[in-house]
Amino acid sequence: MHSTTSDPQTSAPSASDAPLPDTAEQALKIAVVGGFGVGKTTLVRSVSEIRPLDTEETMTRAGAGVDDLEGVEDKRTTTVAFDFGRITLDATSVLYVFGAPGQERFWFLWDRLFSGSLGAVVLVDTRRLEDSWYAIDRLEAQGTPFVVAHNDFGETEHDLDEIRSALDLDPAVPLVRCDARDRGSAKGVLITLVEHVRTLLTGGSR
Repeated sequence: MHSTTSDPQTSAPSASDAPLPDTAEQALKIAVVGGFGVGKTTLVRSVSEIRPLDTEETMTRAGAGVDDLEGVEDKRTTTVAFDFGRITLDATSVLYVFGAPGQERFWFLWDRLFSGSLGAVVLVDTRRLEDSWYAIDRLEAQGTPFVVAHNDFGETEHDLDEIRSALDLDPAVPLVRCDARDRGSAKGVLITLVEHVRTLLTGGSR
């Protein structure tokens, strides 16, 4: 069984203190949400061009009776506020990425992270798909554009149509596969979200 705990090897690339481009004119915000241990911190670390800010703390026995570890028994740390990273999309646009904590006791933070967001990525793990339902419900209720990314960590192959059916996703919501540890794969998810939002804003035209 693979672990979704953060791995130092998944950190941002070596140019982790890349300065903000002088030509940047547009700052966009997105949120990365999903169940506990699904890989949100890993994705933010992988894609960020700056040294990411995270609020990971070591899990203790006190949380054992509060947080459900089924499927992620090897997890040793947890996000208690949010993760933050940055990626330059082009010469004028910069994307700020906020990773939300997954435990139910921190869900009250989600609406604040959604506020002002261009859209959101819902990261899912097929071992715990039910953990994604709340995120999808909240985003749909708020009318926030989102895409769903199946984080398979490069080890499993699940049929995306089966995942879509299990999540009861609207056909218009993009569903993609990714490996949150891989920068190119994680960046592809963000690009899919930006393109989805652009399509919505232009009424489906390119």
